[in-house]
Amino acid sequence: MRSDLDHLEAALVGTPLAGLPIGHGPAGTVLVSDVDPNRLQEAWQAAEALVPVTGRRPIMITDDFVGTLEMSPEPQPGPSESELRAFAAAARSAEPWLAYRDHGEDHEVEEGEVEFYAGGVAGVDLTALASDVVLPTPRPTLERTLYDRLLADTALHARVLDTVRFVTQPDYWFTPDSVLLMLLPTSDVRGSGYWVDHYGALTLEYRHKLAEVLAQWRHRWDARLVASWGTMLQFQVGRRPTPGDEAWTAAGQLKALAPNLELSRWEVAVAMPAGDAWFVHDRP
Repeated sequence: MRSDLDHLEAALVGTPLAGLPIGHGPAGTVLVSDVDPNRLQEAWQAAEALVPVTGRRPIMITDDFVGTLEMSPEPQPGPSESELRAFAAAARSAEPWLAYRDHGEDHEVEEGEVEFYAGGVAGVDLTALASDVVLPTPRPTLERTLYDRLLADTALHARVLDTVRFVTQPDYWFTPDSVLLMLLPTSDVRGSGYWVDHYGALTLEYRHKLAEVLAQWRHRWDARLVASWGTMLQFQVGRRPTPGDEAWTAAGQLKALAPNLELSRWEVAVAMPAGDAWFVHDRP
C-alpha cells in the first residue's frame, strides 16, 4: 500500500537513498531503484542502520543479468508468517557445512605434489616450509602445517599478506552497472534467506542451508549480507577472525561456499584477519 511506501520514503530521508524511485517488488519486498553504484556500500549501510525503524532487512541486487525488475503499485504476495517461521525452522536444523564443502580437501597429497599446493596462487611459495612433511598426507593437514609455520615467520607472513589482502577488501567486490535496494519483509537474518537469489542455493533445501550460513556468520563474525548478484554474495564483517584457529575455520567455510575463489586455504586464512569484506563467488 502507498502508506507503507510513504513510511519507507520518510525513513530514507537524509540518506543516499532519499528521493530515489520506490515501489513494491516480488514476494512482499520493496524495491528502491537507481542506486549509485559508486555509493553502493554507503547506501546499504544507511538502510541497514534503519532496520529497527523499517523492520526490513536490506540487500543490494541488480538486473544487469536478467530483465528489468519492475515495480508494482500494489504489494505482491509473499510468504505468510507461518511459512516464514517454517522456513527459518528448517534452516536452523540444516547442516550447511556437510553440503557446502571444498571437495578438493579430500585429496591425499603424494610425492611430487607438495609444490603445487604450497606454491601459492597469489605469488609466495611456501614449499620450503613443507620439506619435512611425511607423505602422503591429507591436503588440509599439509595446508594447516604451512599456515601454522607461516604464522611463526613474521617476515614471510608479511610477504604473503601483501599478496592476498585484496581478497577481503571492498575493492575486490563486483560492482554492477545497475543497482537496486531490495527491502525484505523481515528483520530476521535467518528468515531473510527466503529471498536471497544465489546460484549456490537453487533448491529449497540449499536455500535453507544458505539461510543457516547467514545466521551462523552473523552470530560469529557479525557478517552481514550486503549484496546478492546471482552468482556472487558480498558481506560486511564486523568481527574479523583472529589469526590461527579462527582464521583457518573462516577460510575453510569461505572456500566451501565460494568454489570460484582460487586462492589456497592457507592464503585465504592469512587474508581473513586483514579485511572486513568477504566475497563469495559460485558460478556454473
